[in-house]
Amino acid sequence: MQRTLAARRRDGFRHAARLVAEVCEIAGAPSLIDDARVELARAGVIEAVQRHDDTVLFDWLMDAMSFQGVSDAAAFTFMEEHGRITHNAIAAALRKQPVCSKLTSWWHYERCGYRKIARTCNQPQLLKACSLPTHDLRNGSLNQAAYGLFLFLRDAAKGDLVRWIDERLAQSGAAANPNAAVQSLIVPLRQIHGLSDKVLSMSLSMLLLAGDVDREPWIEAGTGMVAIDTLVHSWFVRTGILHRLRAEHPYGARCYGEDGCASLVARFAQKIDASRFNPDFPTVFPRFVQHAIWRFCAQSGMAQCNAIRVRDGTRCSELDCDLRGDCDRRAIPLAVAAE
Repeated sequence: MQRTLAARRRDGFRHAARLVAEVCEIAGAPSLIDDARVELARAGVIEAVQRHDDTVLFDWLMDAMSFQGVSDAAAFTFMEEHGRITHNAIAAALRKQPVCSKLTSWWHYERCGYRKIARTCNQPQLLKACSLPTHDLRNGSLNQAAYGLFLFLRDAAKGDLVRWIDERLAQSGAAANPNAAVQSLIVPLRQIHGLSDKVLSMSLSMLLLAGDVDREPWIEAGTGMVAIDTLVHSWFVRTGILHRLRAEHPYGARCYGEDGCASLVARFAQKIDASRFNPDFPTVFPRFVQHAIWRFCAQSGMAQCNAIRVRDGTRCSELDCDLRGDCDRRAIPLAVAAE
């Protein structure tokens, strides 16, 4: 029985690896890193890396964080109408001794609990005099995230995020152990309120891959950072990959656990030579693989496999999908989709 189960898993992995290779052929972006460099240059991030300028890096990271939880259009519209929070605005607000001891330092900043709609926090008697709620962000969680990121950069990273990244990667032995390099950055930054693995991986992978062409440890770490959103997870469900590998799980934190979507992307990337798509790419490039799956599904990409084309609770009936021959076309259970 055990041998049969092991054989099924091997067959499932071979089938899944073939599907992932197909989606890379269809939706892989050879210009992935070049596109990121153009975007970072336009935002002033590449120059900021050279200058070790946390002011620009904070503003760019907060913009990236502000797009989580809602559509890009909704987030962009809100920021255009209400403005963006900046490093300088928080620095000015904190120049006076904060009324709340939680804002004294990064190590004091925990369990803030600010809620915008309810107009409350975990120190409600201090709320009226606190600077944190004065920034008109989309929700209170973003206010908490902004102050958390600011205090982390100022105190834990000692005012120099670039040097902090350099030191963390050097200590992790990035070249010898890419996964350790990724975790050396993700784990401490995950302590900032509102920064999930997904958000961190999306923003950091771009910064590391395209922020400085001469920082090899950055590029090596960036290749392994994968962002699992609902599109990527749902693709693994619909194609039957999670079912075949006995790795079914709801979308969320388990996507980054053992046999989760992120670890599967890393395993499949070992079977795909990304340098075929661009000779400047590393041979093993998990971020490229994850991005190909996302691009295949996203409305702003190829829009081939998403909840608009295939409603949750139903099997895919698309006849012109290039993956139809190998896809199991499993329905996403409504209860799972709701999570």
